[in-house]
Amino acid sequence: MPMPTALEIARAATLKPIADIAEDIGLPPWLVQPYGEHVAKIDLKAIEELADRPRAKYVVVTAVTPTPLGEGKTTTTVGLGQAMRHIGKRATIALRQASMGPTFGIKGGAAGGGYSQVVPFETLNLHLTGDMHAVTAAHNMLSAMLDSHLFQGNKLGIDLHNITWKRVLDVNDRALRNIVIGLGAAADGVPRQTGFDITAASEAMAVLALSTSLHDMRARLGRIVVGYTAAGEPVTAEQLKAAGAMTVIMKDAIRPNLLQTLENTPVLVHAGPFGNIAHGNSSVVADLIGIHSGDFLITEAGFGADMGAERFFNIKCRVSGLRPDAAVVVTTVRALKAHSGRHRIVAGQPLPEALLVENPEEVHLGGANLRKHIGNVRAHGVTPVVAINAMPEDFASEHAAIAEIAASMGVRSAVCTNFTDGGRGAAALAEAVTEAAQEPGDFRFLYPAEVSLREKIETIASRIYGADGVDYAPLAARQLDGYERNGFGGLPVCIAKTPLSLSHDPSLKGAPTGWRLPVREVRASVGAGFVYPICGDMRTMPGLASNSAAERIDIDENGEIVGLS
Repeated sequence: MPMPTALEIARAATLKPIADIAEDIGLPPWLVQPYGEHVAKIDLKAIEELADRPRAKYVVVTAVTPTPLGEGKTTTTVGLGQAMRHIGKRATIALRQASMGPTFGIKGGAAGGGYSQVVPFETLNLHLTGDMHAVTAAHNMLSAMLDSHLFQGNKLGIDLHNITWKRVLDVNDRALRNIVIGLGAAADGVPRQTGFDITAASEAMAVLALSTSLHDMRARLGRIVVGYTAAGEPVTAEQLKAAGAMTVIMKDAIRPNLLQTLENTPVLVHAGPFGNIAHGNSSVVADLIGIHSGDFLITEAGFGADMGAERFFNIKCRVSGLRPDAAVVVTTVRALKAHSGRHRIVAGQPLPEALLVENPEEVHLGGANLRKHIGNVRAHGVTPVVAINAMPEDFASEHAAIAEIAASMGVRSAVCTNFTDGGRGAAALAEAVTEAAQEPGDFRFLYPAEVSLREKIETIASRIYGADGVDYAPLAARQLDGYERNGFGGLPVCIAKTPLSLSHDPSLKGAPTGWRLPVREVRASVGAGFVYPICGDMRTMPGLASNSAAERIDIDENGEIVGLS
């Protein structure tokens, strides 16, 4: 009998009323605003009210360099959170919010999978409490006020050829990547070229994720740079008098959302910044609440340890003041086989037959990638644990090969079957994480804030990616010089590159050496609080594929959603 779909599993679950979930993490009723029976928003006053309670162990879940299919990082995060109850611990999970672009595209939802997922499934993947729409509206309010300012005479002297602020939409739509606005009559605005990004790529989303309070969000929104004058001076949302309106639109969005897993483990779902041009982590305020809600707070960082985890350590932890106690590095047999360089995996296509043949030697060959990511975690003084996410096509000898790689580096590992077995399938991982989190911590940032932007870039490139050096295009060099002059040099850096390789080139698998990182341009998210060098062609507005999920999602004769995955 085939395994039920994620949606079927979710609908068969026995959910607790959200008030009970809130009570489980010590939230009194006056801090909880229900959105129906199984979702709630949490008042930010909870940060102060819970502050005197014991601090949970803080665990970040990261991964090896992913294949286009993904390696089950969210599923493992949820499974680990559920597993803690099986070993007598209380855990809270913190996750990013799903974007509807990927939900209706190839990737599908962001609830986890199998018997390790967040519920209600449909609510999580479709709108939730409307935070994405609030970010969209706030971002586009600034866009509208910017273009109105240009139309009304451009008193700030904004250079039409140096405007960095676009518009956003939470839909995959490649036709909007590059557009011309202001066409028609003179009253229709100033014609100029611009475009759309997906909402998850908005700096307003990154601001939401990194704010520590409502007033901090207001200040960060005001610092957003929308463009520059002819003299190279930055022009901000505050100067356009737009930050107040943006804050009002996002006033409710800054409150984290409370949901639960299939096994009733509390889950804080909040903010969804892009994982390549932004830091790719859930919100600081959710973690500031969750850190006092039980024995463990388990959060997830986007993509591999070279991207989401590096930014978790060097950007998010700088803001929150929290220090991780352990890190889980998720891997799969198929990922390490892919990093052997012998296979080509394409999203939406069947796995290559050769990938499914028992071959522990090939796992060892691709193990260089796992070793590098273990090293990336250790570079920050954090103890890693390897989670071997089991797939039906795996062989025991291949799991053993991964365990041997971990053991050779003195790292704990555990095979996880939580996709099919729920929390009990990750109990061994939970035990290993509990042991790792007890070890003395030596957390450290990769670089001090006061060094130059170039030194920060070069430190990440050499120590985390394995590059021999960095090459700056003339434009990038000029932009870095300008950012230093404008006082942005103290910001951390968030390098935008492909997630499919430790390098900038997605074709380079494993742990490539003998290469240099090319930086073609550099942008500043001053409101969010980081500078992001761009390496390669970054798509900030995805397109729909020929077989996108949107073609299959519908309602049945009973009005129930079908086709959501």
